[in-house]
Amino acid sequence: MTTTRRWATTGVTLMIMGLACHAHAQAPYPGKPIRMIVPLAAGGPSDTSARIVAPKLSEAIGQNVIVDNRPGASGIIGTEIGLKSPPDGYTILLVSNTISLNPAIFRKLPYDNERDMTPVSLLAVTPYTLNVHPSLPVKTVKQLIALAKVRPGELNHASAGAGTGPHMAMEVFAQRSGIKIQQIVYKGGGPAMIDFLAGQTQINLTNMITAMQHVRTGRIRALAVSSLKRSPVIPDIPTIHESGLENFDEGGQHGIVAPAGLQKEVLAKLHGAIVSAMRSPDITKRLAEDGSSVVANTPEEFRGLIRRETAKWAQIVKATGMQPQ
Repeated sequence: MTTTRRWATTGVTLMIMGLACHAHAQAPYPGKPIRMIVPLAAGGPSDTSARIVAPKLSEAIGQNVIVDNRPGASGIIGTEIGLKSPPDGYTILLVSNTISLNPAIFRKLPYDNERDMTPVSLLAVTPYTLNVHPSLPVKTVKQLIALAKVRPGELNHASAGAGTGPHMAMEVFAQRSGIKIQQIVYKGGGPAMIDFLAGQTQINLTNMITAMQHVRTGRIRALAVSSLKRSPVIPDIPTIHESGLENFDEGGQHGIVAPAGLQKEVLAKLHGAIVSAMRSPDITKRLAEDGSSVVANTPEEFRGLIRRETAKWAQIVKATGMQPQ
């Protein structure tokens, strides 16, 4: 083969390879399974929400969505993994209240919400229930507060983790009611519930998703819900607000974010699939059974919510006198 022919052949080969690479790069999203990182332990409300949503999201987007639990350090470990993944839409992160809480709780985080995150959508919101173990002789919020004042520091609360939504909501409850309780910190809502059911802890304020099956069977006693209005799931249970702590309004939030730099086209397709999944009748019905309300808002609305919640918790942490870790 002459030198000229060899160069021509090489040129054609390189051109074909370039076209193939370009075609691969331009392949429509998604072309492979998507990983949904859950930065909290299996069995808790975040994990439960992820496993309810993932199959329907798989249908809507046309690829398997695989739940990957990466718990530890109040969600920081899994959040860092999610936000520092390639911004290609193949790694998404299910976030809870901790995404807004952690900047107020920890002095240094290995990520920055503004710099490293692309909000996609808030999925749903869920009230907490304030529960006691049946062995504790109280049936109302006022009775619980009275007992805690007689026995300061003796009662304990099974917390889903330092800086999680239930932990901080219980801190607010204790501050406003003037009681002192021991926070027993677990690595997620699932482990906290296990010890609470066994009677190792006496109080548990947790997401309704985790609590409802045990409330229905009588294994735990729900004293109140944390929303301003009663939950239609358990309408006979009063709110903390109507039990004496006026305007007490806290609850769980679950949403989807992705790493910063996500292409607009990928964000649009991912957001559309999430909205379609969340507004399907079976998902709406399934979440409603556990007291959750579907939101499925826009990326801009979700970013605004995260900013407002971050500012709110910074003020609350300062007011409680808690020292950032």
